[in-house]
Amino acid sequence: MPAMNLLHTPIQIGNLTLSSRLAMAPLTRNRAVGRVPNDLMVDYYRQRANPATGAALIITEASQISPMGQGYLDTPGIYSPEQIAAWRRVTDAVHAQGGRIVIQLWHVGRISHVSLLPEGEVPVSSTARAAVSKTYIASGFADVSAPRALRTDELPGLVNDYRHAARCAIEAGFDGVEIHAANGYLLEQFLRDSINDRTDAYGGSIANRIRLLGEVMDAVVAEIGAARTAVRLSPVTPSNDAAPDSDPQALFNAVGDRLAPLGLMYVHVVEGQTGGARDIAAFDYAELRRRIGAPWMVNNGYSAAMAEAAVAEGRADLVAFGRPFIANPDLGLRLRGGHPWNPLQGDKLYGGGAAGYTDYPTWSAAG
Repeated sequence: MPAMNLLHTPIQIGNLTLSSRLAMAPLTRNRAVGRVPNDLMVDYYRQRANPATGAALIITEASQISPMGQGYLDTPGIYSPEQIAAWRRVTDAVHAQGGRIVIQLWHVGRISHVSLLPEGEVPVSSTARAAVSKTYIASGFADVSAPRALRTDELPGLVNDYRHAARCAIEAGFDGVEIHAANGYLLEQFLRDSINDRTDAYGGSIANRIRLLGEVMDAVVAEIGAARTAVRLSPVTPSNDAAPDSDPQALFNAVGDRLAPLGLMYVHVVEGQTGGARDIAAFDYAELRRRIGAPWMVNNGYSAAMAEAAVAEGRADLVAFGRPFIANPDLGLRLRGGHPWNPLQGDKLYGGGAAGYTDYPTWSAAG
């Protein structure tokens, strides 16, 4: 395999100068017992933080913006003083390695279970229709709980939760935030007409359905600055029972036009089906990129050769790798040197301890 070239050239995004175009994608691992980052997580991110061997930019696992935003067991939050202090240990460890790190801000909406939420609460969404999906709770995988539709008067408070979480992230030492508006979670539950059945100012027309995302992005940019604010989109993925929108191109072109004036740090796009087929549905990603105009990060099933070609041909500014970074803390070194990748231990992805988390060998140890 030839060595990587353009993938390992510097790039400026927001206020950050990255030494390469290689990013570590957000990866839910369910190790944050009690919703708070721990020593094991500090080690995990530290292992992947050296830009010479790992990622130039780490995007953390999705982290809920409030207790109501949680959808899976033992995922971390970023809304309390305890969580801020714990995440500070992660960001300090990453920065000590010369790395850069942003946190993905998450509200799962209807992809949740009553056992994960404050007592007496049910999941909230754009709709009261339940998703045909499962989540991970104390007893294992279970069907998600039926949601209730958020009232219009609750939405300003939701926007404020995103703003507050973004401020907490900066206090925790993060270099920025990535708003999760993909994969069938809350913000996409408002975007897609296959899910959103509202009749208020946040439902119906495309302009109404993109309103909440626009308000969230405006609030976060106002709080921490556009140079520290990014977004993740997945225009055609069916993840988490997110059936296709009736016109995804028109919908996301409108999203692009709405976000373009903000001058975001970057836009992170899942091409095709998250973790699946890249050609699941036709979509003109180049058109969306043209409309937004921000640094463009691509993701989903990239090989070393595909990543290099995407950058060399000008189809991407950055490439995010997900599962390869789980099994290869030194993926950057392996890409640059053409070294083989460690196999993934699929049975250790969610929950557990160090096994399948911080015990993968580096190339020097493996070779």
